[in-house]
Amino acid sequence: MAAGAPLAGRVAIVTGGGRGIGRAIAVGYAEAGADVAVIGRARDVLDSAVAEIEGHGRRALALAADLRDVAAIPALFARVRDELGGLDVLVNSAGVQLTGPSLEVSEDAWDETIDSNLKSLFFCCQAAGRHFVEQGRGKIVNLGSTFSLAGFPGFAAYTASKGAGLQRTRTLAAEWSSLGVNVSALGPTAIRTEMNAYLLDDPAFLESFLPKVPAGRVGQPQDVVGAAVFLASDASDFVHGHLLLVDGGYTAI
Repeated sequence: MAAGAPLAGRVAIVTGGGRGIGRAIAVGYAEAGADVAVIGRARDVLDSAVAEIEGHGRRALALAADLRDVAAIPALFARVRDELGGLDVLVNSAGVQLTGPSLEVSEDAWDETIDSNLKSLFFCCQAAGRHFVEQGRGKIVNLGSTFSLAGFPGFAAYTASKGAGLQRTRTLAAEWSSLGVNVSALGPTAIRTEMNAYLLDDPAFLESFLPKVPAGRVGQPQDVVGAAVFLASDASDFVHGHLLLVDGGYTAI
């Protein structure tokens, strides 16, 4: 493996790879030597991500799909293997963040959150896991949150999905570690993306939230990339079922 290219020769799928943290990870993987497929709902942002990945000299593939259609997932992953020549890493970054007081959460909002953040991600893990078990190696990186561990007012469905997602990560690690498959998770705190701009652009929210972050600032998508590269690389071969917090110290106090 070339120095400075810890993911050289790898093929990765990044769901939600057109925007935010997913896009930063997809581009970071390209910089680390990987070819990358990005999956999401919006073709225009996926095509933009592909152009950025290719700008780093790597091959890229954009697949526009709604991963809540779980029956379509195996064919999507098979297409990546066919067109990019394999599959070594899956990053599950796709998801939604629907917020509101618990007394007002609707069934539709609950179902959308759980279907997007938990159900579809499990079946992505399953599709990749079947391939990884067969080839005897593979890395799965699930996007969790500090709210995989901590509650937060107004985030009932989101925290439920992220807490359950951590248990999914641990269970899959317990099943697949001996088969050569690493399954771990990343736990960012508030990272500035399009999805949460409505909160992070609210001075009242920042005034109450930032004192809880010892680093004293909101995170940026790039802050998550190094940890994501580590979990996809050989350096993490003995890391299984772990939630790697990237939270500016939020959970330390």
